[in-house]
Amino acid sequence: MSQIKVELLTAEQWARARELRLASLRDSAHAFGGNLETESAETEAQWRAKFEKLNYIVASAEGVDSAIMTVENLKGDFGATAWVGGCWSSPEYRGVGLLKAMMKFVDKHAQEKGWQRQGLGVWEDNFPAIAAYEKLGFVAMGEPKPSTRVANKFYIRMIRDAVTS
Repeated sequence: MSQIKVELLTAEQWARARELRLASLRDSAHAFGGNLETESAETEAQWRAKFEKLNYIVASAEGVDSAIMTVENLKGDFGATAWVGGCWSSPEYRGVGLLKAMMKFVDKHAQEKGWQRQGLGVWEDNFPAIAAYEKLGFVAMGEPKPSTRVANKFYIRMIRDAVTS
């Protein structure tokens, strides 16, 4: 496995974000609050507009875009200053450290970007994701909350503080 490269995309790179987001929905729609049909139909202008609110972070392995996450600046529950969402890695690259590399990137830029306390939501029955987040230092906080996007689904809020060196 070659070195993992992590980068923050710009709005000009919207197509890369779209490609990975749609791949995540094709592979694991059950893990996200999004909808493949709806997001596939969005225009370039709609995708570019998402960059006004979200930071898209992409990890590449062997020169192939293989993982994605978003980070949104906000004042959230339990003191969160950033919300991590849409975490996904391509099945053929799972287990090689893509999520860990992206979180290191988030930590490295936490001070300048306001990402010091990171929160995320994960479905309460997504045990592999919960375990992965716990390995990265996320801790479950509060009671499960009902989803506003998916009926009869509950998510767990998890929080971690940026690891600074």
